[in-house]
Amino acid sequence: MRKAADTADGSGPDRSGPSAWDAALRLLGARARSRQEMQDRLVARGFTADEVSATMTRLDEWKLLDDEEFAHEWVRSRHANSGRGRHALRRELRTKGIADDIVADALETIDPEDERQNAYALAEKKLTFDADELADRALRAKAYRRLSGALGRRGYPPDVITAVVKDVIAARRNG
Repeated sequence: MRKAADTADGSGPDRSGPSAWDAALRLLGARARSRQEMQDRLVARGFTADEVSATMTRLDEWKLLDDEEFAHEWVRSRHANSGRGRHALRRELRTKGIADDIVADALETIDPEDERQNAYALAEKKLTFDADELADRALRAKAYRRLSGALGRRGYPPDVITAVVKDVIAARRNG
């Protein structure tokens, strides 16, 4: 914890550095934060428990932290711009301290067809084998494993992975 140094005249703590409130506003200026994420960042910056608590209370009073809004925006942005699937988004939100019911509600906003289209586009991009190579059973199995792994790492559900990988390989084979 950061300990405030006493001033030279002994009149109390030296507040020459930024306050927890200033640090919180700078963090929010970069991007939205969850409550847990904000608290963790302030603690990591060395503010005392009292400073963090007072700042969190003030952030609540000003309605600057809203885990529901944060989760919905995170899902929308990461799904659209980073091609993340539901499983990856669930993991990300949990690491940011979002409650399971809020996570589930935010994930329900993902259209299953949009998720499938994102997975299909990613699989098409990642498929490096041409139609002639995919005629070989061993290379086709290798392509299947690689694509399944790539989609799995992006957090797509197993049923989406299976369907999309089969479709992409079949489309490439059939020209």
